Order: sequence, then structure tokens, then C-alpha cells
Amino acid sequence: MDKYIENFIKKTEVAIKKISNQEIAKAIHIIEETYERDGRIYIFGNGGSLALATHWVSDFNKTVFSHNLEKNIKRFQAIRIPTTEEELTAWANDVGYDMVFAGPLKNYLKETDCVIAISSSGNSENIIKAVDLCKKNNIPVIGLTGFDGGRLYKIADAKLHIPTDKGEYGVVESAHGLLLHLLTNYFKDYFDAK
Repeated sequence: MDKYIENFIKKTEVAIKKISNQEIAKAIHIIEETYERDGRIYIFGNGGSLALATHWVSDFNKTVFSHNLEKNIKRFQAIRIPTTEEELTAWANDVGYDMVFAGPLKNYLKETDCVIAISSSGNSENIIKAVDLCKKNNIPVIGLTGFDGGRLYKIADAKLHIPTDKGEYGVVESAHGLLLHLLTNYFKDYFDAK
């Protein structure tokens, strides 16, 4: 059992060490620019990635400014797409599962915004359709990927890639959680110092 535990931790450590600091800095820069433009951050993913997106929105929106409530400053708006499970199932049932992210984004997206797309494989059709919509509208995309990165890795502006063997969802999602916490902590400290 010890060997099994050590192997999982080791795989995760190795994957995390392969993440590009330059790409993390690019992602931070995209979010900073979105804030300066008074834009919104939209985030989405399937399955465990949707859970990560939901957790991040809750964490980011609360953590970045919660200890500075008295300060009268411009704030971030991070929004999970779709915003409710009802909206997700309505798009899936009435239009098609491939449109559960692109459909809502088409309703909300403005040129001031940015997007965080999460896909372990980087090949989920509904993720790619949403990112294609962003690219057509010059919206910057931060892509969180795993395995070989897939198509999302190729088209994202900031590539937060966790290189692993195909199917290593646990390692990829663990590392994605760490990256999302890093973004939250960075902006909490950023505004504390401002």
C-alpha cells in the first residue's frame, strides 16, 4: 500500500514540475488585463473539471476581496458557465450537449472578457466549440489540459498543461486544482499589496 501511495504522489509531483512558469505568468497577465478592462472571467469544464470550475468561482470570488470589504474598489466577476444545472440540461436537451458552453457564452461574452477552459484530454467537443467562439471574437483563452494537451493546448493563449499518460485523470485534476488555487492566492496577495 505504501508503494501505491508513493507512486501516485510521485506522478503528481513530476507532472506539477513540468508546468511552464511562463505559461502561468501568461494566464495571470490575461486575468490582470481582464480586470483592467472591467471584464468578466468565464470558466467551464466537464465532469470533474466542472466541479473544479465551480469550486474556483466560489473560492476566487470570495477569497480575493473578502478581507477588504470596506475598500471601495473595482472587483472581479468570475462566472461558471453554464451558471446553473438547469441551464446546462436545457442546452443539452434542446440544442445539443456540444453547445452547453458555447450557447451560454454567446449570450454573455463581451470583448472585455476572458475564458478559462478546463479539459483533461483537451479534445472535448463542447469545450472546443466554446473556445472556437472565443477565438472568433478575440477573447483570450486560458486552457487547462492534461495528457498530450489535445486540440485545446494548440489553440489556447495561455497553456496550463499537465503532461501525463492518457487516462491519468486523478493526477491531471489534482494539478489543475493546484493551479486554480495558485491563481486565487496570487490575486488575493496582488490586491492586498495594492
